[in-house]
Amino acid sequence: MRFFSPFTALCTVGFFARLSYALARSPVLPLFALYLGAGPEAIGFAVGISTVTGIFFKLPSGALSDVIGRKRTMLIGLVVFAVLPFAYLLIDNYQALIVVRFIHGLATAIYGPVSMAVVADVAGERKGELLSWFSSVTIIGNLLGAPLGGFILSTSPGTTGPAMNDFQIAYLASGFAGVMALVLALGVLKDDRKAEKHQSLKEAYTRFASGIKEVASDRRVIITSNMEGLQNMTVGALEAFLPIYAVTVAGLDAFQAGLLWGIQVVATIISKPIMGRTSDKYGRKPLITVGLFLCALSFGTIPLLTNFYFLGLAALIFGLGEALVTSSSAALIVDICKEKHFGAAMGTFGTIFDIGHAAGPILAGFLIARLDYLPAFLIMAALLIAAIPVFVASVNITKNTP
Repeated sequence: MRFFSPFTALCTVGFFARLSYALARSPVLPLFALYLGAGPEAIGFAVGISTVTGIFFKLPSGALSDVIGRKRTMLIGLVVFAVLPFAYLLIDNYQALIVVRFIHGLATAIYGPVSMAVVADVAGERKGELLSWFSSVTIIGNLLGAPLGGFILSTSPGTTGPAMNDFQIAYLASGFAGVMALVLALGVLKDDRKAEKHQSLKEAYTRFASGIKEVASDRRVIITSNMEGLQNMTVGALEAFLPIYAVTVAGLDAFQAGLLWGIQVVATIISKPIMGRTSDKYGRKPLITVGLFLCALSFGTIPLLTNFYFLGLAALIFGLGEALVTSSSAALIVDICKEKHFGAAMGTFGTIFDIGHAAGPILAGFLIARLDYLPAFLIMAALLIAAIPVFVASVNITKNTP
């Protein structure tokens, strides 16, 4: 286990980074947008806009890390994690919220694909398992962030909803976690003695461009990434509208709304390492296929439920489906990419992932405003079901394809 120490350190940094981002996101963000007077479409846009940032920056960030090194690229993303949460303290209107959310998206856009590439660098034949472990450990931050944010917003006695002071406390907590991630990373990454070969500007650009071209031109990478993107579309929709649905339709409080999201995250965390190891042994495609089906089934059922426990069961099934898809899709992409282009591969994957994540709340907001929750969720669930035969027929690849 010569990689135990750096892998554990990377997971610890990722935990605080994800905790920071989760505290600033669900259920705090949609409820903050609602507090500022936003309607369903505007709430969906506010949740999705930070993910739009990833569409533009994840692929270049991943490819850049192949050229200048993971350490430098990771630190740039972690600086954004540490600084941006404090900008929310200055927000008093919806337009300012959109600007800050877009810039905040640089945090995950830069850090996300690079950290995944680092894990892929050291994983060897255990790509599915270690990528899944890394994801599970770091998204414990999501597990804690969502109910913690909901708890902070529900502590005001005698009010009809969260006050501005409650949102400010939540964003201060987010900023503290982001600073912790950066401080820990500075301590860890100074021990990274991996040599970084000096290159001319022309050599660096050639390597940067060739990595993007090779990865983005592989149909298997694009289709597999699209399956993750479609699944993440429903994740984004739930992130934006499960809290709103739980509070305004099901009659739950903000803390319970946060717990629902936490249940989904717990199911994903527990299941991912098991599913990652399974995909290493038996292949990625069957797990992705079953996962898409479970996500579609549970997602389409949510608007039929108002009881907290039934909603929790649907969230649990959705989390299991998400684990099946995400434990295998990233590993499948890495299987078919050259090792020197792991960063570009994760950047391509992350870009399509973010297209889905951004489209989810925006599409859901548009559909809910016109059709209500049930038809909106059923339409999006149908998109997942329709994608399954396309994936099965189009991606024919054996485990550990060179």
